[in-house]
Amino acid sequence: MDSPFPKETITADFCVVGGGIAGMTMALECARAGFRVVLMHDRPVPGGNASGECRVQISGADRLGKLPNLRETGILEELRLENCRINPNGSYSVWDMVLWSALETEPNLQVLYNCSCRAAVMAGNRIKTVTGWQTTTQKEITVAAKLFADCSGDAVLAPLTGADFRVGREARGEFGETIGPETADRRTMGMSCIFQTRRCDTPQPFEKPAWAHTYCDDSELPCGADGHANLHEGYWWVELGGECDSIADTEALRPELLKILLGVWDHIKNRGDHGAEHLALEWIQFLPSKRESRRYVGDHILTQRDIEAGGRFPDTVAYGGWTMDDHNPAGFRSAALGEPVNIHHPAPSPYGIPYRCLYSRNLDNLFVGGRCVSVTHAALSSTRVIGTCSAMAQAAGGAAAIALRRGISPREVGQRHLAELQQLLLRRDCYLPGVRLELPELAHARISGTGSTPEALRDGVTRVEGGALHQWRCRSGDQLTVEWDAPQHFRRISLIFESGMQRRIALVPGNPDCLRLPPELAKAYRLEARSEGRWRTLAEVSANARRRAVHPAEAPFDALRLTLQETYGAAETGLHALLAE
Repeated sequence: MDSPFPKETITADFCVVGGGIAGMTMALECARAGFRVVLMHDRPVPGGNASGECRVQISGADRLGKLPNLRETGILEELRLENCRINPNGSYSVWDMVLWSALETEPNLQVLYNCSCRAAVMAGNRIKTVTGWQTTTQKEITVAAKLFADCSGDAVLAPLTGADFRVGREARGEFGETIGPETADRRTMGMSCIFQTRRCDTPQPFEKPAWAHTYCDDSELPCGADGHANLHEGYWWVELGGECDSIADTEALRPELLKILLGVWDHIKNRGDHGAEHLALEWIQFLPSKRESRRYVGDHILTQRDIEAGGRFPDTVAYGGWTMDDHNPAGFRSAALGEPVNIHHPAPSPYGIPYRCLYSRNLDNLFVGGRCVSVTHAALSSTRVIGTCSAMAQAAGGAAAIALRRGISPREVGQRHLAELQQLLLRRDCYLPGVRLELPELAHARISGTGSTPEALRDGVTRVEGGALHQWRCRSGDQLTVEWDAPQHFRRISLIFESGMQRRIALVPGNPDCLRLPPELAKAYRLEARSEGRWRTLAEVSANARRRAVHPAEAPFDALRLTLQETYGAAETGLHALLAE
């Protein structure tokens, strides 16, 4: 019997399943390269764990601002700075709008919200189509594309397509991972439900629902009395699922997590002095945020040993730096077992991540992104954080653009066009440890200016690294001039400014300092081009909020001039790169 519900088919170059930060980043990177991209997302807002539905902090190699100059840049930095610009009060709904707007304003991108992927059609080892059910329209939507990507977190395309994947913890001896168990198992890290609070002028009582759990003493909680350090946003250790099936048992675990969460809040409010008399619950997470489920198998599986060795790969296309933060599969119940709820195993920051982890080893047209990339359980305990997932996803989005342009597979991009991919990413302001930006446009140019010597703009490093600034330092009124002997035909000019990489930029409840545009960022500047001896203005910017600012340049010119007019408060700032393409 035919379905009574309507059906629709969409044709695209690239289809990304999953609209968390990783899926967004991957889709945007490819769409901005001029390809038709469809993003299928099963929620009403983008952002996944980082959205207002889950509110997980965007962690990464800078370890929540503790390590300077290691924050992920590229598209993620663009989103963070835009959030600072329009959301100084820290509203998660406004943050959701920032993410929504980034997708909505990209002309080559179509987003299918509330659309859950449930089927795929194969042609040999290639995906032909994927089909989703859109709950709001009661419509079955099929997307046909040349390339696909799975950023769904739970790797939904793996069982639908026959792609190789793993679940659980590898045995210690398989990859020589000292933090693994002696025997392999299917245990994972769990999922969490958190809460946020608001401070009020008067005392705020709380009455525990009868169905919630009761915790009389701090000793019953995974982190004991030390777990109450942050009463404004808590607590990641309200976690379950690692001992169950982290996909199939989600709906059974969710009410138990809520029972724990409200029991913990009752403990804070009514069972001891925790300094919470004037605090009220502002928000409760009803959609659990997951850490681990299926993981794809690529041409390389990143391991604990790879991370500890610094990830020195010839095909490095992204980087991580979060510790190997391995959560006990028992989650909240680890307290009753007398075991730690998590262990931070040391990891260097940064370490490189190879391109070979970002596509399926047995399907010819499937990229992977987010927490389901090709890593062991031990390595996932570091790579799963959102900042690292974004860096990997932008690399895969760039690779997808190369593959589409050249008509080749994801694997062939790495085999034949790796240097092209690395340079593309560096020009998009992504950081690759150990790989330098090539600047042929500056090879024969004369660079002069007031302020510090501008020769640093030739060194191919676009952030402070190893104590070296790698930038032209300037103050308001300083000018930089780049001259060529003959007219140049470039389509666009990109400027990569300093953006306070020693600071933390994040949506942190109760901490407005993390939501201010960095004082070092260039606020106002003028960019001019010289043609036939006359200067014309390419851009006059008065309220810049971009670290990487891109300006079109259609007519030929033989010189460029940049004048810094104002920062967001710092007496001095810097320009890391001037790129002409």
